[in-house]
Amino acid sequence: MKIFCFFALTILCVFTGNTVLSFSFLTPSASQMKPVSSSCWRRHYQHRTSSTCFIDQTRMSKEDNSGEVQTLDIGKGKTVIIAGSSGYIGKAVVREAVRQGYNTVALVRDESKIKDSKSFDQFFKGANLVSCNVCNPDELTQTMRQIKSKNGNVDAIISCLASRSGTKKDAYAIDYQATLNCLESGQDIDARHFVLLSAYCVKNPWLQFQKAKLLFEDALTNQQKLTYAIVRPTAFMKSVSGQLEVAQQGAPFVMFGDGEVTRCNPISEADLATYLIDCVHEKSRYGQIINLGGPDEPLTMKKQGEMLFEALGKEPKFFYAPLWLFDTIINSLQWVADTFKSEQFEDAAELGRIGKYYAVEDMLTTDPPEKFGTLTLMEHYKKIAVEGQEYDPYTTMFAKPKKEPVNV
Repeated sequence: MKIFCFFALTILCVFTGNTVLSFSFLTPSASQMKPVSSSCWRRHYQHRTSSTCFIDQTRMSKEDNSGEVQTLDIGKGKTVIIAGSSGYIGKAVVREAVRQGYNTVALVRDESKIKDSKSFDQFFKGANLVSCNVCNPDELTQTMRQIKSKNGNVDAIISCLASRSGTKKDAYAIDYQATLNCLESGQDIDARHFVLLSAYCVKNPWLQFQKAKLLFEDALTNQQKLTYAIVRPTAFMKSVSGQLEVAQQGAPFVMFGDGEVTRCNPISEADLATYLIDCVHEKSRYGQIINLGGPDEPLTMKKQGEMLFEALGKEPKFFYAPLWLFDTIINSLQWVADTFKSEQFEDAAELGRIGKYYAVEDMLTTDPPEKFGTLTLMEHYKKIAVEGQEYDPYTTMFAKPKKEPVNV
């Protein structure tokens, strides 16, 4: 059975490239990340004339003579706690909170690993790292009480928690229960506000992680002790970059149907981080559930492929995968799961359903208030075509971690 499961998932990976797990809003650990240069981060805040750019240019930070980014005073005197700080979006949120002048407390699984990682200066400098297991409610509440005792009132808790795999057990443990632990611990210490990083895809839920996220959203919106804001991003830039390495090596860009089945407008991690932190002080967002995409016009998968090849300076080459492939594999895996009562095959079938979902559903916002930021997907592709992208086993499926040079 293990061989069959591996074979089926391998087929899904081959035919989906950046789709099977790429939109699942997963959070690989910081140790798996390749930091992006600080100059790239600062470019997110440079002025761009765009009808969809909503960043207030009067709030931009400035660089001193040493090249360091000076912090703003928006969050001066206020404390925020960020859960899921080591994830792809979480670490960007930590950096943005520090940039805006908040007293930033980053909850991490292992403080020592973060401090020893290459991403520390890039993302966590200026933040207070606190080791805590968010899956343990008693430990979390005790940690929150210690944070309040040391820092005073907590103005906001920002949850960037997300399950790694999206399978049922993982989803309900993280997307629901661990996030609920953060809310209840926040209630215990009389925190004032809760900002939730959710997902646009929960609008049409037929996956386990979507149902888990909605279950927590319901708990958040029905409690009375904390104000809240819920942000549902369409997709991350890394979510539509998973075929970079294979395209660089001459392989075709894989699409479904005719490549025009779905459309999206992904948002960069820097722009999303800005929006999430702004939700702390932008009271017009209190009590709101906000769908949020980036500045691009609707992009089909075929258009994404064309842009990627243009950024690489290569002639476009495509492979059109049939959508029925998903149903064939999913149904086979589910039959084995039901017949042999196998959780392993049940999870494998769910991964197939995740792949299918993003092959047939739009991740798209079109209303101007639901489009935010400055970095376009084409700019992102041009950057990673030159600099490479961080290794992520969940989205860059055919890439391998880059070996560090050995000092002799």
